[in-house]
Amino acid sequence: MNLLVRNIARTLTEAELLALFEPYGSVQSCALVMNKESGLSKGFGFVEMPKVGEAKAAMLGLNGKDIDGSKLRVKKAENKTEAKQADQD
Repeated sequence: MNLLVRNIARTLTEAELLALFEPYGSVQSCALVMNKESGLSKGFGFVEMPKVGEAKAAMLGLNGKDIDGSKLRVKKAENKTEAKQADQD
């Protein structure tokens, strides 16, 4: 399951983000979205967890958790075709 993680402290690294999710299960990938001009984090990223149960546990455990003064928001990421269809409806 692909998770969207928002409201990430701009100082948090990908390694630190990964470390937050690993206690909940295996993490397939973890990526912060970076500003191309400044090289700094845009404050959101994606975490992919192959097991749905582990991903749901991570959502419950981390959504609203205060990390470096920012309360994380974790939810299932919509895939791009679903988002396009929703916009067209």
